[in-house]
Order: sequence, then C-alpha cells, then structure tokens
Amino acid sequence: MALRIPTLRQRRLGAELRRMREQAGFSGSHVARELGVTSALVTQMENGKSAVSVERLRTIAALCMCVNEPLVDALAEIITERGGGGWWEEYRGRLSQDFLEVAEIEGHARGLSAYTMAFIHGLLQTNAYVSAIFARSYPPLPGHEVDLRAEFRLRRQHIVRSEGTPFTAYIHEAALRMQFSGAKVQADQLGALIDASEQPNIAIRVVPFDVDAVPLNTENFTYFDGSIQELDTVQADSGVGNLLFDAPAHTARFRSLLGRIGSAALSEEESRDFIRSIKKDMERKYA
Repeated sequence: MALRIPTLRQRRLGAELRRMREQAGFSGSHVARELGVTSALVTQMENGKSAVSVERLRTIAALCMCVNEPLVDALAEIITERGGGGWWEEYRGRLSQDFLEVAEIEGHARGLSAYTMAFIHGLLQTNAYVSAIFARSYPPLPGHEVDLRAEFRLRRQHIVRSEGTPFTAYIHEAALRMQFSGAKVQADQLGALIDASEQPNIAIRVVPFDVDAVPLNTENFTYFDGSIQELDTVQADSGVGNLLFDAPAHTARFRSLLGRIGSAALSEEESRDFIRSIKKDMERKYA
C-alpha cells in the first residue's frame, strides 16, 4: 500500500495514537503484535502516513487502556472527516507548508486566542498592512510572491469575518505603534481594528507599555481550541518558520500565559479608546 503525504490533522491523529501507546508504557512492537500487524505499520500510523479506521482506533484505545472517551470520539471525527481538504489546498505547490498548516488549524478550530507584540495578527490585517509586512521580508520577495502571500492571508480572515469563529486578540501597544509603511497605513489599520472589535465574535484587548505583568520571554503566538482540550494546538512565530505545540505540558503553559495576559490587558472598551488615541496620533503625522 502506497504511503500518503499526511495532512496536519492526520499527523495529529497519529501523534495522539503514539501518546496513547506511550502513556500505557507499550512499545510499538508490542502494539503491533497485539494487532497482528508489522511494527512498520504501527510507525506509519503514528506518523500519519497510513490510514487508521475508526474500528482500529477503538481497538488501539482499548489495548492501551485509554478511558478518555471524549478523546477517542474526537479522534474518530478526524478519521471520518470528508471534503478532500479545505480551500488552502488550492495553494499547495505555490506556498510553503507553513502557510497551509496555519490555515488548516484555523479552519478546524472552535475558537482562537492570540498575543502579538510586533504586529497586528494576520486575521485582523488590512490589505495594505499585509502587503507592507511581506514587502519588508529579507531577503526581499519578488512582487508576485508578495501578492500571493497577501491574497492567502486575506482569505484566511474568512473564518472570523464570515464564519464567526470566536477570536480574542491580545495586542501589545508596541504592535499598535509599529509602522511598516508609514502613518497612513497604520492609522487605517487601527481603524480596521476598531471596526473589527465591534463584531460579536471578536474581542480585542490591548496590553499597554506600562503593564509589567507579562512574562519577558513571551512569543507571538496563537492558541487554537480543538473540539476537546486534549486536541488544542499552539502556533508560535519563529524566524525560521512556524513552531507548533500540542503536547499537554506545552498547551498548559500557553493557557497559563493567556490567563496572565488577560489579567493584565485593558478591557475591550478601554482598548477601543486606547486604539482611537493612537490612531489620532498617527493621523496627525500625515495630516
């Protein structure tokens, strides 16, 4: 049987199978013997490269003494998903895997929370702001690559703009003041933030400079709520690409960070007023 190139969701299913086996203290060869298959097939299932039926999933769960029925049911939902992939598959071969994986996680998330320090989150960026961000890449990107990436990012916004996925954005004051293409673009971006904050599913909360309760080593990150907490995922920015975390210890750390940030951030109404004041400062610069 030919091995497939797994999607992110399929790799996550395999990772949960491996975690289930390891928590039971079993080796891959032990599970293989119990299933009557080869150790190589167990490895392929845990890498997401070989399909797993719902029946086999439940057999493995029973073998590994997993009594977390909501987790097993949620994994069964991944197996039975239909549709042949989301809209992001149109860009396969044109954009890197990092871009597609972020869109895939967003497309399946029940809710999102994010913290950014240097820029406005991609799901809230205006067209001009998006283009300015990518135009400042180093080494410089050719114009058609800037346009393609901007187009993709704006399409990602559909999940919060049209589908209404709950989204809480914690934005540091530095990101509100950072200019990537002049004061006019930044002022327009701040205006768009104010408009977005009026949507019922979007909460925008500012972390001002004078707040000292946020840990110094906090990354720009997005927390994606899965169908159950065990399937939550975190994406953190890196200079060499996306970093994805799904181990329980990692997701617990980021949930704790979100709690600390939420305690320090301004309320939604205070944040709107704060953004308006910075927007006025920007407008005075080009008036």
